[in-house]
Amino acid sequence: MALDSAKKAAIVAKFARKEGDTGSAEVQIALLSARISDLTEHLKIYSKDFSSRLGLLKLVGQRKRLLAYLKRRDYNRYAKLVSELKIRDKS
Repeated sequence: MALDSAKKAAIVAKFARKEGDTGSAEVQIALLSARISDLTEHLKIYSKDFSSRLGLLKLVGQRKRLLAYLKRRDYNRYAKLVSELKIRDKS
């Protein structure tokens, strides 16, 4: 379930730290969150699609690791991102 280029560009523009930023933790987490929400909606319809479910679990784990990294490096950016994306903070 890939994102279309217009939606991806809008997410990158919103969360980029500077012009041309596509690799910062904020952008990566925002893109992963969009893919996770799309896959979640897909799995609500197709509940027996186990390969997509595995992909979803991998994406959630990757986002979790990036969130932990951002929280260690800069807590203020982490808190702002979590509030904007409406992600639950486990700690």
